[in-house]
Amino acid sequence: MDFSVKKLASGAGLFLTRAVQFTEEKLGQAEKTELDAQFENLISRADCTKHWTEKIYRQTEVLLQPNPSARIEEFLFEKLDWKVPSRVTNAELLGQYMQDAAKEFDLGMPYGNTLEKVGECEKRLGEAEKEFLQTSAISFLTPLRNFLEGDWRTISKERRLLENLRLDLDACKTRVKKAKVAEAKAATAPDFQETRPRNYVLSASASAAEHELRIAQTEFDRQAEVTRLLLEGISSTHVNHLRCLHEFVEAQAAYYKQCHLHMQELQKELGRLPNAFALNSTNAIATPSMVTEGSSSPVETDTLKIEEVQAPATGTRKARVLYDYDAADSSELSLLADELITVYTVPGMDSDWLIGEKGNHKGKVPVTYLELLS
Repeated sequence: MDFSVKKLASGAGLFLTRAVQFTEEKLGQAEKTELDAQFENLISRADCTKHWTEKIYRQTEVLLQPNPSARIEEFLFEKLDWKVPSRVTNAELLGQYMQDAAKEFDLGMPYGNTLEKVGECEKRLGEAEKEFLQTSAISFLTPLRNFLEGDWRTISKERRLLENLRLDLDACKTRVKKAKVAEAKAATAPDFQETRPRNYVLSASASAAEHELRIAQTEFDRQAEVTRLLLEGISSTHVNHLRCLHEFVEAQAAYYKQCHLHMQELQKELGRLPNAFALNSTNAIATPSMVTEGSSSPVETDTLKIEEVQAPATGTRKARVLYDYDAADSSELSLLADELITVYTVPGMDSDWLIGEKGNHKGKVPVTYLELLS
């Protein structure tokens, strides 16, 4: 108990001494030991690294998980060391709704069939997103968090200790200075009645203050060296974060490329499906009264022969191909992204298709794969 009281009193006295030294420095009544320019640059660089790493980390969290409630829930699970439950992405949920709707609307009809295919694609997009989130969290977010919660906390702790030792050092310098001033003053104006006792006390006080100063200087120098080594390690942190950044970019590029491929496949599938609007406009669903003797139904109409189609004198346009397209049969024209072709329409043709020409080749091309130019 006595030891605890003494330790508490010693700690309180040390805190008071540091507080007095800090206050006098702010008021300009005490000198402050300044660190060298290189050390200050290391501190400034470390502070800058911490500031921007924290901002990048927080915003990346928002990018990967925009829902703040979900982020808070994941944070609590991590703190409690519980397994974070697997979440269904928005794209997966939309895909499931579309597929459920397709079953209600009849898969044999154009709308139901299209809903089924789009829903399946949305699910694949959701799975790709989930994989991207997991990869980014491991390769990018985790190293940033480890720096903020590990390395930076160690650096901050050692810097606080260095500042406390610096205050102790300057307080010792102040005591030595005061003791020497008092000793010099006593030597110039001696008291003949108590010369020896007072001079002896002042000299002993100055010697004790100088001894404390040497100890404080040694501890400060040792702590400064430890802190300097930690601050110089920020360069290694930058190298590590650079590698993580490259991995994040690669994961993001792979994710968007995969999404692009899924959408291209979906467009090709949709381009091959029968178009309900075209069927309605050409009376594909004809009633018996509409079919007269000597006429033929749309089903009996001969298919369009591409080689017999002639380009009109007017009405042709240039178009830029947006995506690669592989022809499904000989009546279609294969396309490559960014190439220019000539397109035009022919009477009775599905509005989702155009006739395209490039060189000596001619064939049907889907409108959704083109950007019509003026």
